Amino acid sequence: MLLKKHIRKQLFIFIVAAMSLQQGYSQQYFIPPADQYRPDRLKKVVFTESAIFVLTSVGLYYLWYKKFPKSRFHFINDNREWFQIDKMGHATTAYNVSVMQHDLLRWSGVKPNQAIVGGALTSLAFLSIVEVMDGFSNGWGFSKGDMLANISGAALFASQQRWWGEQRVSMKFSASFSPYAKYNPNLLGKQWASRLMKDYNGQTYWLSFNLKSFAKTESKIPAWLNVAAGFGGDGMIGANDNPATINGKSIPSFVRKRQYYIAPDIDLFRINSVPVLNSSFYLLKFAKTPLPAIEFNSDGKIKFKPLKF
Repeated sequence: MLLKKHIRKQLFIFIVAAMSLQQGYSQQYFIPPADQYRPDRLKKVVFTESAIFVLTSVGLYYLWYKKFPKSRFHFINDNREWFQIDKMGHATTAYNVSVMQHDLLRWSGVKPNQAIVGGALTSLAFLSIVEVMDGFSNGWGFSKGDMLANISGAALFASQQRWWGEQRVSMKFSASFSPYAKYNPNLLGKQWASRLMKDYNGQTYWLSFNLKSFAKTESKIPAWLNVAAGFGGDGMIGANDNPATINGKSIPSFVRKRQYYIAPDIDLFRINSVPVLNSSFYLLKFAKTPLPAIEFNSDGKIKFKPLKF
């Protein structure tokens, strides 16, 4: 039952991110911040997000937590699971929700420093729902590692926005289908959507650095060109180790290994285009652009990927 915790958390994270993205799209948030305070816009943001917060909390309780025994609030240490790829997922989600919330607040005319604080705190509030509910559930517990990852993602956003006034280093996500889901479909997913969320073997998390923003003003580096460092894993059938059998069926032996990547990336925020495409770019800001990459494995091997998703 403990392993199901990550399945549920990933689903919740994707729901929150999707809601934030949809709100950003409806507001056409690829526009400059308001030059004056707009209470009408801020009311829309606050009311919408309050409704999302309440509906998410109530929905999680009745759809999931109500089915399982309760307990006194307690903690759990799951930091060794999945090569910490799940922690990267928490940090990446916290980072992107912080960015989106900051943008919404600036669109409403909220002052820069207040928008930074509001963006980070809103992100942490959303992502803390699951952790607190886990703390009162007998089969799980409040994960300090997950919470630290959430704080790290929000802090990466806040520190850059405060010191540079922009996001020079962004956290991104990419995914593909691994060949391992068929060996443990209950844990790694059965259908394509659940496999993308559950199978950590197919997930890669990236730190994407915008080169132009770190170069001198007169540099001719394209404003949209980034270089990204990725982190993933392979050969994982279980959270901590691979079982020899599942439901009486023998499982092949797979080598569990970490994967590191270096690849070019495109910062869609820095491409000038028509407003409709700008809005679409905003929806895709969290996704790493599929491009060639070099992979470094923890077993010492180096591979070239013609197209890394």
